[in-house]
Amino acid sequence: MKDKYTALWVSHSSISNFKKCPRGYYLQHIFRHPKTGNKIKVVGPALALGQAVHEVLEQLSSLSSDNRFRESLIQKFDIVWEKVSGKKGGFVNPEQEKKYKTRGQEMLRNVMSHPGTLQNLAVKIQQDLPYYWISEEENIILCGKIDWLEYLPETDSVHIIDFKTGRSREDEDSLQLPIYHLLVHNCQHRKVDKVSYWYLEEGPALTPRGLPGLEESYEKVMEIAKKIKLARQLENFKCPQGNGCYACLPYEKILLGDAEFVGRGEYGEDIYMVVEEDSTPASILL
Repeated sequence: MKDKYTALWVSHSSISNFKKCPRGYYLQHIFRHPKTGNKIKVVGPALALGQAVHEVLEQLSSLSSDNRFRESLIQKFDIVWEKVSGKKGGFVNPEQEKKYKTRGQEMLRNVMSHPGTLQNLAVKIQQDLPYYWISEEENIILCGKIDWLEYLPETDSVHIIDFKTGRSREDEDSLQLPIYHLLVHNCQHRKVDKVSYWYLEEGPALTPRGLPGLEESYEKVMEIAKKIKLARQLENFKCPQGNGCYACLPYEKILLGDAEFVGRGEYGEDIYMVVEEDSTPASILL
């Protein structure tokens, strides 16, 4: 009998974290701080920026196409930014925070000036967190939030769009689009015809990508999901570099007491800010 409470839940972020470093995966997704019983999370400027911009754009997907831009996205952004302001976002000083906040405002100005596909009809999956059983036999659930689903009326299909707030390009071997194709295919009834990235800082042009095949995507996701399942069963989570890497060291510093507690997260996790010896924040991507 299916039981989602005993199942292994995997997503693009958890799979990506495991591929970078199993130890980092453990500290982010399994470990609970012995003093509080809570999970732990490291914040940093890039993460804060992405969180705030995505939250503003996510709000648009719940509005009808003719109402999405009646209010300024900058005003919405300023309200959302309060959640990550100061140490809550890992900022070491007001100057650094202003730099990142300005970047976010410019991204949203780009969107308001050239909304493009965001003016068109959108498909909204009626799940707070879209998920489905990718393998009942293995007791594994695939889940994840998709940034935007543009409706294509000519073919009654959908176009997956992922917003990017960072300056680096998504790796060619990333499982993000294969995972999103599987989720959209299994969580609503319309066919996926297109997938694109939108690098918001670069302007209005979308970056189309090839549509990953469903069967190949399934095989790739299941291969890594089974590795995660085995690692959890064996409680074997080793850093590939042995002495720590960029993915796990910020979390190791929390355990050593070398990080500053800055509050509780949206899901009750303990939020920490990790500052390097030169007083610049640790640069990590989560």
